[in-house]
Amino acid sequence: MAEEKVVTEEVKAEAPATEAPKEERAPRGDRRPHGDRKGARPDRKGGDRKERREVKDEFEERVVFINRVSKTVKGGRRMKFTALVVVGDHKGHYGFALSKAAEVPDAIKKASEQARKKLYSIHLVKGNTISHEIVGKYGACNVYLKPAPEGTGIIAGGPVRAILELAGVQNVCSKVYGSRAPINIIRATNQGLENLKSYKEMKALRGKE
Repeated sequence: MAEEKVVTEEVKAEAPATEAPKEERAPRGDRRPHGDRKGARPDRKGGDRKERREVKDEFEERVVFINRVSKTVKGGRRMKFTALVVVGDHKGHYGFALSKAAEVPDAIKKASEQARKKLYSIHLVKGNTISHEIVGKYGACNVYLKPAPEGTGIIAGGPVRAILELAGVQNVCSKVYGSRAPINIIRATNQGLENLKSYKEMKALRGKE
């Protein structure tokens, strides 16, 4: 028995007196914020990055006509929608486009983007009207435009009114002859506005300068 006690005492002496304490993990509430850690990335919202500024679009858009079309294929009919959109800044610049998509919002968005890519400009005279009478022609559609005195307003139908209002014309009279398809009316009106000439150009054409 005495020998056994000696052995146990020797083993105890060889063992380490105290074990190294384990690192206690800090509770969740005491942890350092993400920005204080070493090597951590700075906050993406802050720092030196500049905030993106929202670009204000000065163009107003107007949906003139929406139509449902179908294409017959081997598997059946494919339905789509077409949208005719006119855009303008009321300062003599305007554009229009006809686009097709599977959904109405997508068709309007595509037409609006295409209309902004190709813009036309007209020169307005005193009273925010056109300089002279003109007849715009496209296919079987004719659009007659006539300048009007201040206070008259826009005497025109839907498609013609949309393109004239967004272009900035405030006093004008118009009449549509022939085809009543909205896209043809828009194209005929655009053809007439493009052929408008200023007072000096008309004098030069008549040989009065």
